[in-house]
Amino acid sequence: MNPRTLAIALAVIALLLVAACGGSGQSSPSSTRPKDGSEQAVPSTAQDRDVGTAEGRDTTAGQISTFALDVDTASYGYAGRVIQEGRLPEPGQVRPEEFVNSFRQDYQEPGGDGFTVHMDGARMRENGTALVRVGLQTRRADAEARRPANLTFVVDVSGSMGEPGRLDLVREALHRLVDQLGPGDQVSVVTFSDEAELVVPMTSADSREALHAAIERLAVQGSTDLEAGLTTGYAEASRAFRPAATNRVILLSDGLANAGDTSWQGILRRVEEFAGRQVTLLCVGVGRDYGDQLMEQLADNGDGAAVYVSSVDDARKVFVEQLTANLDLRARDAKAQVVFNPSVVESYHLIGYENRRLTTEDFRDDTKDGGEVGPGHSVTALYEVRLRSGASGQLAMATVRWQDPDTRKPGEASRSLDEADLSASLWRGPSPRFQVDVVAAVFAEYLRTHEQIAGVGAGELADHATRLAAATEDTAVADLAALIGRAASLG
Repeated sequence: MNPRTLAIALAVIALLLVAACGGSGQSSPSSTRPKDGSEQAVPSTAQDRDVGTAEGRDTTAGQISTFALDVDTASYGYAGRVIQEGRLPEPGQVRPEEFVNSFRQDYQEPGGDGFTVHMDGARMRENGTALVRVGLQTRRADAEARRPANLTFVVDVSGSMGEPGRLDLVREALHRLVDQLGPGDQVSVVTFSDEAELVVPMTSADSREALHAAIERLAVQGSTDLEAGLTTGYAEASRAFRPAATNRVILLSDGLANAGDTSWQGILRRVEEFAGRQVTLLCVGVGRDYGDQLMEQLADNGDGAAVYVSSVDDARKVFVEQLTANLDLRARDAKAQVVFNPSVVESYHLIGYENRRLTTEDFRDDTKDGGEVGPGHSVTALYEVRLRSGASGQLAMATVRWQDPDTRKPGEASRSLDEADLSASLWRGPSPRFQVDVVAAVFAEYLRTHEQIAGVGAGELADHATRLAAATEDTAVADLAALIGRAASLG
C-alpha cells in the first residue's frame, strides 16, 4: 500500500472512531475557536504536556489534529517589550505559535497561489520521543504586483495613548505606511476617544501631503470608545468598498476599551459581521499596558492578524518590509489537519494553537472559520510525539485546506513524513531554522508553564540561541538569545 493510500485509510478509520467516541481525545482537543470572546484559551496542563503519559489519551480516536492557521505575532512582540522592561509576561499572554511564527523559515514556496507543505522532525534525548514540524508557505508577491488597497486607519487617540512616545510611534507607523502606497491605493482615517470622528474620508494615496498632515494633527484626548471607532471605521470601509481591491481596516490601539460597549461580545460580533463582507482587519498593538487578549480576538474574528510594535524598527518591519504580506491575501479560512499513524505514533501534543483548534469534521466544512494568510507568509506547528517501540513507516500526513480569496474555491495540498526521515539528534542534523523554531517554542513554554520541551532547560536554551544567531546571521535570532538571557535573570 502506497503512503497516500495508507493515509486515506487511516483518516477514514479515525473518522469512524471519532464519531463512535463522540469526537473526544485529549491528545487533540476539539473545542472550536471562540467567536464571541466567551471562551478563552485553555493553557496546557501538566498531563497534556507529557507525551509519555497514556492516561486520559485516546491514541486512536484522537489521532487527527485539526487547527485554523494563525499568522499573528503580537504575543512575541509584547513579551519582548515586557521582558526588556524587567518584567515577565503574564502566562495567559504567551502563545507559543506566535513566538515560532515570528521568525523567518526555510520552506520552499509554491509555484501557484496555494501552499507548499513541509514536514521534518528530530528525535529527542528521551528514548522514543520526537519533535515534528509542519511548515506551510505561500508564494511571495512583489509590491508592484499586489492588488490595490482600500485602507481605513482607525486610530486610538484616547487618554491611555498619552504614554510618552506611544502616539508618536503610531504617527511614525502611519507615515511609513502612507509612503509605501501606490497610485491605485486609497486611504481614510478615523480617530476615536470619547467618540469617533471621520478625519479623512476615503482619499487617493497620491494625496500624500494631505494624509501626512492629518496624521501629524493626531492628538490625545478623552476615554477609549473602541466600539465606536471600529463601527465608524467599518462604515467608511463599507461605503468605499471596491470588489477588485484589498479592503482592510487597520486598528492602531493599546486595546484598553473603557467607554461605549466595552464587552468583548459586542465588539467581536460587530467585527465578525463586517469580516463576512470581505472587509478584513489588521490589529497593530502599542503601549506598555496593552489589551493583548482583546486585540488577538479582534484579529481572529475580523479575518485578520495581530502584530505589536514597540519601536520604529518594528514599524518599519510591519509597514515596509512585510507590507504586501500584511495587506494582501493568498488564502481565506485556511486550516491544517495532521493525521498520525497509530501503528507508529503512540501519542502526540500540539504545542500552542489552543484557541485555534477545530473538530475533525470542521476541516472540510467550508462554513467553518479558518485563518487568513497573505503572500509570503509561513505558518509553523510543532508537535511532541511518542513513537511506538520498533515501529517504522509513515509517521503522519499533513494537509492544508484553504479558499481562494476572490472565488472561495477550495484547494488542498499534502505531504507525509516517515519515521526513518527523523533526524537522530535534535541539535545535530536538523536545519538551523528548525532549531530556531524549537528554541522559540521552548522559550514560550518556559514563560507560561516553566516546564521543559525536549528536555531542554532554560540554562542551555540561551546557549543554543546564541549558537543559532551566529549560524543564521539573523539579528532576530540574536534578539531572541538576548531576551532568553534577560528572562532567565528575572527568574
